[in-house]
Amino acid sequence: MKQPHLLCNDKDISEYVILPGDPSRVLRVGKYLDSYEEIAYNREFRTIKGYYKGVPITVTSTGIGGPSAAIAIEELINCGAKYFIRIGSAGAIQPNIKLGDLIICTAAVREDGTTSMYISSKYPATADVRLTNLLLETCEDLGYTHHYGIVRSHDSFYIDNEKEIMDFWNKKNILGSDMETSTLFVLGQLRGVKTASILNTVVEYESDIKESIADYAMECVGSVEGERREIHLALETFFRLDSSKNEKFIPNKAVNQY
Repeated sequence: MKQPHLLCNDKDISEYVILPGDPSRVLRVGKYLDSYEEIAYNREFRTIKGYYKGVPITVTSTGIGGPSAAIAIEELINCGAKYFIRIGSAGAIQPNIKLGDLIICTAAVREDGTTSMYISSKYPATADVRLTNLLLETCEDLGYTHHYGIVRSHDSFYIDNEKEIMDFWNKKNILGSDMETSTLFVLGQLRGVKTASILNTVVEYESDIKESIADYAMECVGSVEGERREIHLALETFFRLDSSKNEKFIPNKAVNQY
């Protein structure tokens, strides 16, 4: 059955899915694939399917925020997806995290509204341990600057007490803020699929959000390089995962080709 929002069915979706937020980023991922075709583009949901080093990969955009991300994830699961890596953007909450640095998320503070519709806020939003460990190993082999730990997912950019909120979570050692990771992690645990999240830092701590996001849209060098790296990292991780399942992968041989 074709899904009502993604307009995809089980023949369109591979078990490995990369989740950017921005539909245009889907096509930028496509440039790294051996080949790909666009499956559907409806509302904020653009889906392509292709191959990376022979491994089938699906890329679907989730839009902005938890509600649309939940729709995409649920429908992808309905189509047979089993492994998800989010490639998103984040605002840093720690001063040592710079533009273009990658944040590999181990868990997320649930300041979103979507996950509370599924289950009590006492339920944790946590990444899959094995998939996240593989991300970390691959990232280290590629030599990409990264940080790992807990992030915060929320629902609004433009609130009056943004600075106070950032200062609070800074003191709690939260690394960065995004809008979708908590939804991905909670749904992953509830639905029994494997999830991980990589965030590209596009706003530094205590910098202007509007200016930083505008710089990212205008292809600021640091942010664009971070996006390139998170794409490559997600693809290499899925290649390693698939190769290890088929006993083809030799550890510590990830090569930065880009």
